[in-house]
Amino acid sequence: MTQPTDIRRTALNLAAHGVPVLPLRRGKRPFYNCPQCTGSACGDRPHMKAAGPCHCPRPCHAWAAATTDPAVLTSPGWEKAWRQAVAVAYHPAGAGLTVLDLDNSTAQTWARQMLPATRTVPTTRGEHWIYRGTMPSANAVRPGVDIKSRSTYARWLGPGTGTMTDLPSAVRALVVKEETTPARGGVVSSLHKRATWDRTVATGCRHTETFVRTGLERGLAMIRSHPESGAGSQAFGVASFLAAQHAQCPGPCGLDALGQRIVDAAASVGVPEPYARRAVANGLRPVLGEAS
Repeated sequence: MTQPTDIRRTALNLAAHGVPVLPLRRGKRPFYNCPQCTGSACGDRPHMKAAGPCHCPRPCHAWAAATTDPAVLTSPGWEKAWRQAVAVAYHPAGAGLTVLDLDNSTAQTWARQMLPATRTVPTTRGEHWIYRGTMPSANAVRPGVDIKSRSTYARWLGPGTGTMTDLPSAVRALVVKEETTPARGGVVSSLHKRATWDRTVATGCRHTETFVRTGLERGLAMIRSHPESGAGSQAFGVASFLAAQHAQCPGPCGLDALGQRIVDAAASVGVPEPYARRAVANGLRPVLGEAS
């Protein structure tokens, strides 16, 4: 039994379960386009961003070549690629999935603190967290974090462990872009009163004060660590995380006060206050109700 045979067998098994696959050459890269497809001379494939008429019988156009059709996977046009392949890749969005690629221990720690658990797959340097649902792909949304879903591929490293959960809003928020005005020479904020949180405003919270304050401070640190861009998205993610933590509390939990602290932190690194307030309100929406 040769390695290429094992690789193709894995690909066919994945395809049978509805996962679009393609072969990868050395370097974990897709195979080069054939001469007819080089430089998009073919017009590109129908489901690419620049939709075109290409139906090339070879695995051209990287992720766009991924398929679940066994006739294509075993066709002469794919045979040479399988003989040279070193791994199998798949198109996450084609299977209705999003892969959060966590490239180091810091990224993994952040995910465990801020995101709901889901199916995980060990990688060479970290983990893939696989969620049910699709979204735009983006690289470096945080240090050591890439998002692989639409218009890209991910290397197949095994089925992983754990129960797959729905794609959380905190992950979707990582690709939201906002204009910021970086703080110069100190804190820039139009907020003069710092909100306080204690048991007098959280009489119905089931969590300890230490738990709430620790989670909040970690979230505020995440926001402040993005002085150039991304702080607004982080504010949304922190608010969403807090909302999830308090969803089962009888209330009140003083989330308005916690939300003000998040707004303060975002504004301190240049996020316009109206944007910060909208992001936080939307993040807290599951607990506080519809945001304006």
